[in-house]
Amino acid sequence: WKRTSSKSLKKVLNEVKELLSYLELWRHDIHSIEGKFGTGIQSYFSFLRFLVLLNFIIFILMFSVITLPSIISKYGIFNSSFAKIPPKNIEPHCTVYKPSGNKGLVYFYTYLKDLFSGTGFLKETSLFYGYYTIDTAWLSNLSYNLPLAYLLATFAYLGLSLLWIIKRSVEGFKQNLVRDEDQFQSYCNKVFAGWDFCITDPNAARLKHRSLQYELQTDLEEERLKQKIADRTMKEKLRIYSLRILINIIVFAVLSGCFYSIYRATVFSQENSNDISNTNFQVNLLLQYLPSMVITLANFIAPQIFSFLIRFEDYSPAFEIRLTLMRCVFVRLANIGVLLFSLWSQISYCATDECKACGYNYELYPCWESAVGQEMYKLMIFDFIIILAVTLFVDFPRKLLVAHCSCKPVQWCGLQEFGIPDNVLEIVYGQTICWIGTFFSPLLPAIATIKYFIIFYIKKISLIHTCKPAARPVRASSSNFFFLVVLLIGLVLAFIPLGISIAHIPSSKACGPFRSFNTSWAVVPDTILGFPTGLQQVLHGIASEAFAVPFFMVTCLIMFYIIALAGAHKRVVEQLREQLVMVRFDPLVSL
Repeated sequence: WKRTSSKSLKKVLNEVKELLSYLELWRHDIHSIEGKFGTGIQSYFSFLRFLVLLNFIIFILMFSVITLPSIISKYGIFNSSFAKIPPKNIEPHCTVYKPSGNKGLVYFYTYLKDLFSGTGFLKETSLFYGYYTIDTAWLSNLSYNLPLAYLLATFAYLGLSLLWIIKRSVEGFKQNLVRDEDQFQSYCNKVFAGWDFCITDPNAARLKHRSLQYELQTDLEEERLKQKIADRTMKEKLRIYSLRILINIIVFAVLSGCFYSIYRATVFSQENSNDISNTNFQVNLLLQYLPSMVITLANFIAPQIFSFLIRFEDYSPAFEIRLTLMRCVFVRLANIGVLLFSLWSQISYCATDECKACGYNYELYPCWESAVGQEMYKLMIFDFIIILAVTLFVDFPRKLLVAHCSCKPVQWCGLQEFGIPDNVLEIVYGQTICWIGTFFSPLLPAIATIKYFIIFYIKKISLIHTCKPAARPVRASSSNFFFLVVLLIGLVLAFIPLGISIAHIPSSKACGPFRSFNTSWAVVPDTILGFPTGLQQVLHGIASEAFAVPFFMVTCLIMFYIIALAGAHKRVVEQLREQLVMVRFDPLVSL
């Protein structure tokens, strides 16, 4: 009976799982892409689907915890109400906030400008931080602490993203550990097990042939370079190391130029955008988007320079790709950090005693959190516009030229390659913007969900009709792990500006749920003071050094144990490989 019931339960679970798989988003589209172009490009679209689901869940979290209670209490739905507690010991001029909404006769292009820049009518909506100026929401006799809920929701979406990424990347990390193979095994795997049987398209099959040929050539080139490095004289070593130092100095100069340009563009935009008349639509919109345009230009120019310079550093082909990608990741994500630093320098600049009493530049930024949210919103919108414009005005015309023009220069350029790493960096950059901006614009994940949903179809159409797969693709076995590692780097870097905004910069005293607190983090100790005395002592004990030091030591011991266990498992794998080699070469052992 137990065996029968167990089999029946497994059968039911398998059928339910198979039924649910038909409800999986873009299941047929991704399988079609996998069949035509292989698992490498399929992994990119699966990664894009993961980001759509992640942003949708973050949106549901932020909407249900923050936006919905605010809307219900403000409109008195379900006999609800809200309370606003005036900030204590704060100068009156710090609490003045009058959003510059549109009044009187408004032209259509004004609404268009507001839609693209997040100003005007959008500034007063629930899209931005300034809308949530509520201390407590009441539903009958139940009170809802909105400031605490706002902060906990921020920690929740960051923690959810971290755990989900780690969970998905663990499998790829295990595979990478197991695939730490010697060159002979690498050759055998490529020759006997390198074919992707999901490919059905003849062009994709020819591309896979070239890909395997390229990988074998790369391995042979790496062996040749290893031999070349071993045979280098001291003079050659000094020459190549000097050249690498010089090239890294040039890379540092390029990065410094990008960062300084973004800083100056941001300062200029913030100082002059409010001085232009609303009737001057083009100039005002250009000033609003000046930092976004400079960042996009830096993201385009810097990788081209890095790809050119890497050729002179004499690295192996595989290391060239990894180093170039890491430099591109750094420049894209660091540009966002420079933009935020530029904004913070303007926000925290105080030249008068009235400004110092508020703790921030209340004249230029009466609600500085909404201003930061507007910049993240503009970056999100502009990034989508660039992706759409490149597809419509670059990829499609290039396809038409290649198809209908027989000129040698046009045929030499050929179709645009679908570069997996470049496309991944593109969407990781947008996701990092979403993570940072969600604290300042709680509904930004909804925009990110719609954006990535549309990008999926844009990239699919571009892949099928205008692009060809890259001749040097990312290996399918490690692509998913690479995507998640880059995404994890973006998430870790997002922690830094959010941590500074929550714990260091004084919160706005004229808007938002934290206007009664010095910083956003101050709501935590204030909430703890309302707990019973025993619970307060327990929490203070957990936060004390007497608990932290033993906890750190126990964590280190557990970490050392896990490292030793991983090393032991790796040695077992190596012994098994040695036994396989013996079986392969010794006929007696095989008998």
